[in-house]
Amino acid sequence: MVLLTKPGCHLCDDAREVVQRVCAQTGSALREQDITGDEALTRDYAEFVPVVFVDGAAWDRWRIDAERLRSVLE
Repeated sequence: MVLLTKPGCHLCDDAREVVQRVCAQTGSALREQDITGDEALTRDYAEFVPVVFVDGAAWDRWRIDAERLRSVLE
């Protein structure tokens, strides 16, 4: 799973907590990526972070629901 974030984003901070907790519960691996280090990611996702990718596909954005995420990972 990949979590796209950017500095100073309070929704990203909230999502990070949810995603880390769900990953710990399900044994899923998490990679967080700051979009500001990549011009293409910044162009495509600057207004949509946080974005969660599951199996390479954009799955959810902004406010991440722990129960929904857990159900897709189990």
